[in-house]
Amino acid sequence: MSAASTDPADPRLLGRAVKRIAYAAPDIERRVHELGEEITAAYPDGDLLVLGLLKGSFVFLADLVRQIRRPLQVDFLVASSYADGTASSGTVNLVYDPETTLAKKHILLVEDIVDSGRTLSRLVDLLKTRGAKSIEICALLHKHIATELRYPTRFIGFDAPNEFLVGYGLDHAEDFRHLPYVASLQ
Repeated sequence: MSAASTDPADPRLLGRAVKRIAYAAPDIERRVHELGEEITAAYPDGDLLVLGLLKGSFVFLADLVRQIRRPLQVDFLVASSYADGTASSGTVNLVYDPETTLAKKHILLVEDIVDSGRTLSRLVDLLKTRGAKSIEICALLHKHIATELRYPTRFIGFDAPNEFLVGYGLDHAEDFRHLPYVASLQ
Protein backbone atom coordinates (compact mmCIF):
# COMPACT_ATOMS: atom_id res chain seq x y z
CA MET A 1 0.00 0.00 0.00
CA SER A 2 1.31 3.41 -0.84
CA ALA A 3 2.11 5.87 1.92
CA ALA A 4 -0.45 8.28 0.47
CA SER A 5 -3.31 5.93 1.22
CA THR A 6 -2.50 5.93 4.93
CA ASP A 7 -1.61 9.62 5.11
CA PRO A 8 -4.09 11.64 7.23
CA ALA A 9 -4.11 14.17 4.37
CA ASP A 10 -5.44 11.48 2.01
CA PRO A 11 -8.63 13.07 0.64
CA ARG A 12 -10.42 9.70 0.77
CA LEU A 13 -10.29 9.84 4.57
CA LEU A 14 -12.43 13.00 4.66
CA GLY A 15 -9.99 14.62 7.10
CA ARG A 16 -10.43 11.81 9.66
CA ALA A 17 -7.50 9.88 10.99
CA VAL A 18 -7.44 6.12 11.12
CA LYS A 19 -6.06 4.24 14.06
CA ARG A 20 -4.42 1.69 11.79
CA ILE A 21 -4.75 -0.16 8.54
CA ALA A 22 -6.15 -3.56 9.49
CA TYR A 23 -5.93 -5.11 6.01
CA ALA A 24 -3.92 -3.52 3.21
CA ALA A 25 -5.21 -3.58 -0.38
CA PRO A 26 -2.62 -6.16 -1.60
CA ASP A 27 -3.53 -8.50 1.29
CA ILE A 28 -7.23 -8.20 0.48
CA GLU A 29 -6.56 -8.84 -3.21
CA ARG A 30 -4.54 -11.96 -2.41
CA ARG A 31 -7.15 -13.33 0.01
CA VAL A 32 -10.06 -12.66 -2.36
CA HIS A 33 -8.20 -14.59 -5.06
CA GLU A 34 -7.74 -17.51 -2.62
CA LEU A 35 -11.43 -17.40 -1.67
CA GLY A 36 -12.33 -17.54 -5.36
CA GLU A 37 -10.25 -20.69 -5.73
CA GLU A 38 -11.84 -22.25 -2.61
CA ILE A 39 -15.35 -21.48 -3.84
CA THR A 40 -14.61 -22.76 -7.34
CA ALA A 41 -13.42 -26.07 -5.85
CA ALA A 42 -16.41 -26.28 -3.48
CA TYR A 43 -18.96 -26.02 -6.32
CA PRO A 44 -17.83 -28.27 -9.16
CA ASP A 45 -21.32 -28.52 -10.66
CA GLY A 46 -24.87 -27.25 -10.36
CA ASP A 47 -26.25 -23.75 -10.60
CA LEU A 48 -24.46 -21.26 -8.33
CA LEU A 49 -26.16 -18.03 -7.28
CA VAL A 50 -24.00 -15.51 -5.44
CA LEU A 51 -26.22 -13.27 -3.32
CA GLY A 52 -24.66 -10.09 -2.00
CA LEU A 53 -26.07 -8.51 1.14
CA LEU A 54 -26.16 -4.80 0.40
CA LYS A 55 -24.77 -2.32 0.88
CA GLY A 56 -21.57 -3.44 2.55
CA SER A 57 -20.78 -6.46 0.39
CA PHE A 58 -20.78 -4.76 -3.01
CA VAL A 59 -17.03 -4.12 -3.35
CA PHE A 60 -16.06 -7.54 -1.98
CA LEU A 61 -18.66 -9.32 -4.10
CA ALA A 62 -17.55 -7.57 -7.29
CA ASP A 63 -13.94 -8.66 -6.76
CA LEU A 64 -14.91 -12.13 -5.53
CA VAL A 65 -17.11 -13.17 -8.45
CA ARG A 66 -14.32 -12.30 -10.88
CA GLN A 67 -12.12 -14.83 -9.08
CA ILE A 68 -14.65 -17.70 -9.18
CA ARG A 69 -13.79 -19.82 -12.20
CA ARG A 70 -17.16 -21.38 -13.02
CA PRO A 71 -20.55 -20.25 -14.31
CA LEU A 72 -22.60 -18.30 -11.78
CA GLN A 73 -25.36 -15.78 -11.37
CA VAL A 74 -25.29 -12.68 -9.17
CA ASP A 75 -28.13 -11.00 -7.35
CA PHE A 76 -28.52 -8.91 -4.22
CA LEU A 77 -30.52 -8.70 -1.01
CA VAL A 78 -31.30 -5.68 1.08
CA ALA A 79 -32.47 -6.68 4.53
CA SER A 80 -33.72 -4.60 7.41
CA SER A 81 -34.34 -5.61 10.99
CA TYR A 82 -34.93 -2.08 12.26
CA ALA A 83 -38.61 -1.24 12.60
CA ASP A 84 -38.06 2.31 13.87
CA GLY A 85 -34.55 2.83 12.54
CA THR A 86 -32.72 2.61 15.86
CA ALA A 87 -33.58 -0.67 17.56
CA SER A 88 -33.72 -4.12 16.01
CA SER A 89 -37.24 -5.45 15.71
CA GLY A 90 -35.98 -9.04 15.72
CA THR A 91 -37.70 -9.65 12.37
CA VAL A 92 -35.76 -9.48 9.14
CA ASN A 93 -37.63 -7.88 6.27
CA LEU A 94 -36.35 -8.00 2.72
CA VAL A 95 -36.34 -4.47 1.40
CA TYR A 96 -35.09 -5.83 -1.91
CA ASP A 97 -35.84 -9.47 -2.64
CA PRO A 98 -33.74 -11.30 -5.25
CA GLU A 99 -35.40 -11.44 -8.65
CA THR A 100 -33.55 -14.65 -9.51
CA THR A 101 -35.21 -17.98 -8.78
CA LEU A 102 -33.52 -19.64 -5.79
CA ALA A 103 -35.03 -23.12 -6.10
CA LYS A 104 -32.56 -25.94 -6.84
CA LYS A 105 -29.54 -23.62 -6.83
CA HIS A 106 -26.48 -23.48 -4.64
CA ILE A 107 -26.76 -20.15 -2.83
CA LEU A 108 -23.63 -18.35 -1.63
CA LEU A 109 -24.66 -15.51 0.67
CA VAL A 110 -21.90 -12.87 0.65
CA GLU A 111 -21.54 -10.52 3.62
CA ASP A 112 -18.97 -7.82 4.37
CA ILE A 113 -18.59 -8.55 8.09
CA VAL A 114 -20.11 -10.98 10.58
CA ASP A 115 -20.69 -9.51 14.00
CA SER A 116 -23.86 -10.45 15.96
CA GLY A 117 -25.10 -12.93 13.35
CA ARG A 118 -28.75 -12.06 13.93
CA THR A 119 -29.53 -10.85 10.43
CA LEU A 120 -27.57 -13.64 8.74
CA SER A 121 -29.32 -16.36 10.75
CA ARG A 122 -32.74 -15.01 9.91
CA LEU A 123 -31.84 -14.57 6.25
CA VAL A 124 -30.64 -18.17 5.98
CA ASP A 125 -33.87 -19.33 7.63
CA LEU A 126 -35.86 -17.31 5.11
CA LEU A 127 -33.83 -18.49 2.11
CA LYS A 128 -34.19 -22.14 3.18
CA THR A 129 -37.95 -21.86 2.61
CA ARG A 130 -37.30 -21.12 -1.08
CA GLY A 131 -36.03 -24.56 -2.04
CA ALA A 132 -32.32 -23.89 -2.50
CA LYS A 133 -30.09 -26.91 -3.08
CA SER A 134 -27.62 -25.52 -0.51
CA ILE A 135 -26.94 -22.27 1.32
CA GLU A 136 -23.48 -21.22 2.50
CA ILE A 137 -22.11 -17.98 3.93
CA CYS A 138 -19.01 -16.16 2.72
CA ALA A 139 -17.76 -13.14 4.67
CA LEU A 140 -14.81 -10.88 4.06
CA LEU A 141 -14.43 -10.33 7.81
CA HIS A 142 -15.57 -12.35 10.81
CA LYS A 143 -15.25 -10.97 14.34
CA HIS A 144 -16.08 -14.33 15.97
CA ILE A 145 -18.37 -12.63 18.47
CA ALA A 146 -21.58 -13.75 16.75
CA THR A 147 -23.70 -15.04 19.61
CA GLU A 148 -26.80 -15.32 17.42
CA LEU A 149 -25.31 -16.94 14.29
CA ARG A 150 -26.82 -20.41 13.99
CA TYR A 151 -25.05 -21.31 10.74
CA PRO A 152 -21.33 -21.66 10.09
CA THR A 153 -19.54 -19.17 7.89
CA ARG A 154 -17.94 -21.54 5.40
CA PHE A 155 -15.70 -19.04 3.62
CA ILE A 156 -13.92 -16.34 5.66
CA GLY A 157 -11.53 -13.77 4.28
CA PHE A 158 -10.02 -12.61 7.57
CA ASP A 159 -10.59 -13.04 11.27
CA ALA A 160 -11.35 -9.46 12.25
CA PRO A 161 -10.48 -7.58 15.42
CA ASN A 162 -13.34 -6.26 17.53
CA GLU A 163 -12.84 -2.70 16.26
CA PHE A 164 -14.93 -0.33 14.17
CA LEU A 165 -13.72 -1.09 10.65
CA VAL A 166 -14.28 0.88 7.46
CA GLY A 167 -13.24 0.62 3.84
CA TYR A 168 -13.59 -1.92 1.06
CA GLY A 169 -17.38 -1.61 1.29
CA LEU A 170 -17.68 -1.09 5.06
CA ASP A 171 -18.90 2.33 6.08
CA HIS A 172 -19.40 4.80 8.87
CA ALA A 173 -22.52 6.87 8.17
CA GLU A 174 -22.18 5.94 4.46
CA ASP A 175 -18.59 7.26 4.28
CA PHE A 176 -15.37 5.30 3.60
CA ARG A 177 -16.86 2.47 1.49
CA HIS A 178 -14.57 3.42 -1.40
CA LEU A 179 -11.28 2.92 0.45
CA PRO A 180 -9.20 0.13 -1.15
CA TYR A 181 -8.16 -1.17 2.28
CA VAL A 182 -9.84 -1.89 5.62
CA ALA A 183 -8.98 0.53 8.42
CA SER A 184 -9.88 0.95 12.05
CA LEU A 185 -11.30 4.39 12.82
CA GLN A 186 -9.98 6.36 15.78
